[in-house]
Amino acid sequence: MKTLVTPLIALVLALPLAACGERPQANDPAADTTLGQKVREATDVARKQLAEGNISVSKHSGAKVEIAPDGSLLINDAAIPLDASQRALALRYRAQVVAVADAGIEIGVQGANLGVRAAGEAIKGVFSGDTSQIEQRINAEAEQLKARAAKICDQLPALLATQQQLAAAVPAFKPYATMDQGSIDKCRDGQVELP
Repeated sequence: MKTLVTPLIALVLALPLAACGERPQANDPAADTTLGQKVREATDVARKQLAEGNISVSKHSGAKVEIAPDGSLLINDAAIPLDASQRALALRYRAQVVAVADAGIEIGVQGANLGVRAAGEAIKGVFSGDTSQIEQRINAEAEQLKARAAKICDQLPALLATQQQLAAAVPAFKPYATMDQGSIDKCRDGQVELP
């Protein structure tokens, strides 16, 4: 009777996965699981808001600092007058913030997919007794995901440079340009902080 307990527990734990309809293609880590599809649907809404709405670029000292899709810089909902070159800098900074956020969103979707696949593979491993090979595959996928996440950090030096240019060009923005080299270093340590 004791030998049935572990497979029975594994089967019960697998039921929520089965209920989700999770059946990604076997060797396609890019295939969305059912959970991944739901996460992607939710993040598509976030991506649309990033593309079409104002984005927050600072929360320094309680002030709300945003850049609108047209490049307008708003501090506490008040538009800061910008000339054409300042607006171009604001637009470039906005595009870079959106690119970093979008990359983070995609990593989140891929992480959800990996989590579901890992759970499914672990259950298969319990039944097949082949846990070491499954663990190697999941660890390899996790390392690939980690490498993709690290590439987000590679975008931060350009973002920092543009933030500094915008702060120099628009004095009203300078107090809110809080990203520094420490932010990049934290990212490389696994703590992504956007301005």
